Parts: sequence; structure tokens; C-alpha cells
Amino acid sequence: MSPTAAAGMAVEGFLPPSVAEGGDQRDFGIYLHVPFCRVRCGYCDFNTYTSDELGEGASRSDYAATAITEIELAAQALTGAGLPQREVRTVFVGGGTPTLLAPGELASMLEAVERTWGVAPDAEVTTEANPDSVDARDLAALAEAGFTRVSFGMQSVVPEVLATLDRTHDPERVPQVVRWARAAGLSVSLDLIYGAPGETLAQWQRSIDAVVALEPDHVSAYALVVEQGTKMAAQVRRGELPMPDPDDEADKYELAAALLARAGYDWYEISNFARTPSDRCRHNIAYWRSADWWGIGPGAHSHVGGHRWWNVKHPRPYAAQLAGGRLPVAGSETLSRDDREVERILLGVRLADGLEVGRELLARLPDLVADGLIDAQAAAGGRAVLTLRGRLLADTVVRRLT
Repeated sequence: MSPTAAAGMAVEGFLPPSVAEGGDQRDFGIYLHVPFCRVRCGYCDFNTYTSDELGEGASRSDYAATAITEIELAAQALTGAGLPQREVRTVFVGGGTPTLLAPGELASMLEAVERTWGVAPDAEVTTEANPDSVDARDLAALAEAGFTRVSFGMQSVVPEVLATLDRTHDPERVPQVVRWARAAGLSVSLDLIYGAPGETLAQWQRSIDAVVALEPDHVSAYALVVEQGTKMAAQVRRGELPMPDPDDEADKYELAAALLARAGYDWYEISNFARTPSDRCRHNIAYWRSADWWGIGPGAHSHVGGHRWWNVKHPRPYAAQLAGGRLPVAGSETLSRDDREVERILLGVRLADGLEVGRELLARLPDLVADGLIDAQAAAGGRAVLTLRGRLLADTVVRRLT
């Protein structure tokens, strides 16, 4: 794997001819990054900006038009590489807080995707939203525009935990937005974070119980990671907050897994649970299965046929490159066969469907079964399927299979 740096790329010849091989057999999705937030959460290291961090050339009001320019150039690059025209199977609008843009602006970006590639009739079209960034009219307008799913950043039901995470919404708002989303005909996912400094096991159970009572279609539960460069990392370094305890986070994961299973939610990826197979997030599954996707927006990552690239991070140079007719690429890499196999294991082992293990790795499965990390019956059939203990120690399983 040999990454290359770039300061904007010409559209013609951007993708290597190798990406066309088997292209008609791979699903294609679009990720649209909206890099704006009203407040930057202390734990977050995503590529996001508040309004006072952006100057001229990165206006929120101009953003949809800028992203549409990248959509148009993306289509030229894919066609130029010899890839067949493929309908988009999934669209995911993430951030940031995408719903800081007006519904009409989000609709215009989705319309550009439809106009450029076509969107499959049964496509999954998701936007993230904060509970305090939408109302009933917004959600109805998004559904009318073609969105099928909304993922709310709930994080916790406990005000003290939300304050530690710098989340601004009132937890009482969550049931309201869930009702509005359902009334609009949208599928609902709720995102939770466990392991916040000071969060007790009882407080975490309150959050899980609240989620179960709302009966969403999908639940994501992520362990808090203190990322370098964030406000929370500085607070931990100064001794103002304790570092999350891995044992505490393991207890909270086990509790969530048990309570969600009891309520009828099956895990399909380590951090993700769905009421039925059709409620699983197909866009994220495409990532874990190394399908093709183009990431639109500053800092967005893309992958097509074993070639991967990432955009410049800041919205100003991102917009400037597009205004000059160039793809806003910061760097790229073409994965070798060995790289792709390692990635297949790294991502595929996280899924409840398990990982098909090649002949050269079969001899490693008995020891993983003996250690209680993978299911014995699945292993007998040549698949690595994580047990509950294996989900907690997935990195160990990956290391022993690579």
C-alpha cells in the first residue's frame, strides 16, 4: 500500500483502469458529508466546523451547490475509468449535523445524485440529525424528497452525561422527534455512546431502557474513545475528567447486548442492532463488505474497486478546487491483494454473518474456539463468527487471523 499525496486532481485519468474489473457486480453508494455543527462536542474528532471557524469561501448557504459540483465531476471520473452506469443503492448524509442545512438544500443534493446516476427504487436514503435540529415539518419535507431513514444522535437520556459530552439537546425532545419521524414515514435509528466519564452502569441502563421504550427500528451503541486533539482529551490530560475504563465499557456493552436482545434487537455488527434484517443499515454494510462508494464533501473518503482516496479536509480549499474544475483529492492509494485480504478480515469479522475463512486460516480456528472467541458450530463450517466474548475482543481475533 503506497499512499500518494495530491493537491486537487484532474478528473480525466483520476481512477486507474483496474477499478472497472468486476464493477458491474459491485453495489454503488454515495456518502454526502455536511461539515457544519452548531456546537463542537468535546469528544468529537470528526471533520466538522462551527460557523465562527469558517471564513469567506466556505459559506453554509453555498455548500449544497459546491457538493453538487463534486457529484458531477465524480460521474465524469467513473465513466472515464470504464465503469458501467450503476444506480445508487444507498445514500448516507452524515456530518457534522446535516440538518443544519434546510431540507430543500439536502433535497437538492439528493436530486443531483438521482439526476446523475439514478437512485434504485428500493434504495436506502439516510440522514443523520440531532434531536434539536429538526421539527415535524423538516422531517416530512425530507421524506417527501426521498429520504427513507433518519439516524438521531441521542447518545444518552441522562442530562449529566449529555453535559459531559457537550450535547445540547434536551433528552425529552427525543421521543418527540421519533414520533414526528414515524409520522413522516421514516425508519428511525438511535445512536448511543457508553463509557462517558462519570456515567454509572445504572445511568447507562436508563438510556437503554429509554431506547427500548421508543421502539426504534435500529440502534447503534458505541464505546466512547478519547481522541487526541479533542477538548475531552485535554480535560483528561489536565485531570478534570477520568479516562474511560475498558472494563466498565465491557460491562456496559454486555448490558446493552442483553437488554436489546431481550427487546427483540439482533446484533448484526458489533456496535449495531436491528429489529429485523431489513432494518439493518445497508450503507454501513456496504462499507464492511468493501463495496464501491464515493464520498462527497471535505475530508470524505471513497473506495472504488480497491482504489481509495480522501478529500482535502477544510471547506475553503475543498470549494476552491471544485471551482477550478478539479477533484478536491488530498491523497489516494491502491490496495494490493494482501491489503485487500487484511481489510476483508478486519471488517468482515465484525459482522454477525461471520467471515468465510480460507484454507490457509482454517487451522487457526480451533484455538479461537477454545478461547471462547468464535462460535464452534460456525467454525466447523469454515466461518469465523464472534461470540459475545469475541465481540469484546474483536481486535484480538483480527490479529490472530492476519
